Amino acid sequence: MKTNSTQVSYFTLSAYVDTGVFKYLYFLIVLTFYICIIGANVLLLVVICVNRSLHEPMYLFLCSLFVNELLGSTGLFPFLLVQILSDGHTVSTSSCFLQNFCLYSYGGVEFTNLAVMSYDRYLAICCPLQYNTQMSFDKITVLIAVSWICPLLLSLVMTSLSASLQLCGNIINKVYCDNYYIVKLACSDTTVNNIYGLIVSVFSIFCPLIIILFSYMRILKVCFSDCKQTRQKAVSTCTPHLASLLNFSFGGFFEILQSRFDMNSVPNMLRIFLSLYWLTCQPIFNPLLYGLNMSKIRIICRSLVFAKM
Repeated sequence: MKTNSTQVSYFTLSAYVDTGVFKYLYFLIVLTFYICIIGANVLLLVVICVNRSLHEPMYLFLCSLFVNELLGSTGLFPFLLVQILSDGHTVSTSSCFLQNFCLYSYGGVEFTNLAVMSYDRYLAICCPLQYNTQMSFDKITVLIAVSWICPLLLSLVMTSLSASLQLCGNIINKVYCDNYYIVKLACSDTTVNNIYGLIVSVFSIFCPLIIILFSYMRILKVCFSDCKQTRQKAVSTCTPHLASLLNFSFGGFFEILQSRFDMNSVPNMLRIFLSLYWLTCQPIFNPLLYGLNMSKIRIICRSLVFAKM
């Protein structure tokens, strides 16, 4: 049993390495990446909001997705920029728990949004005649609200439970604050945290996953039994969503793998890359993916760019 609990006022992030003068180069790279993410997501949000022709369910769900990318990026990148230039790599407990809340909320909202979008694609492909009546504005509002409120509440309770723990140390072997690593530092009983962690996993991972699997099983069934035109529609509308889903799942899988298993044999830089993948690649991947693949968005963006030239 762990003993000698202390009142922790700050955490030390031990995954950072001394890069010398190269830290300024890394700072510029991360800053440029962050600016690109903000610019791409804000651009598509503006394009969808100001064009009434894009006020359709699929694009409204995309708005929710892009807002969440901004949330996740803002919870990570300013923090990374400060830590890259810092020599001590410490963070106050309040800032650490705030980042913990933001990043877990981002992950929960992202996966729930992707589940809602898969349900929307299922209705559009499998029930095209009833789509407009089944996907009403009120239903869209409820789906978006649920996809945000549930993950936010789950993350808030999880962060509150972790903040109430007595800790035996303050060293987190990551480049950002992670709830799993904070709980591992606890001297007090973590039974409640562990049970709640399972509850969060069910609602944040398994419930959305069931919706996604159900939706795509029905879509595949229709594709194999229907005409070529239906299959082409399914491919064109589902490809961006599937690519986004696989990209996020890939990053999330490596994050869980690295947190739960001993990865000391893996080079440090690779571990850092894998731990950041799900937080950095998805926010830039989604706007590029949907902006390039959806003809309506692509045409409007092109007209806006050439109109200013």
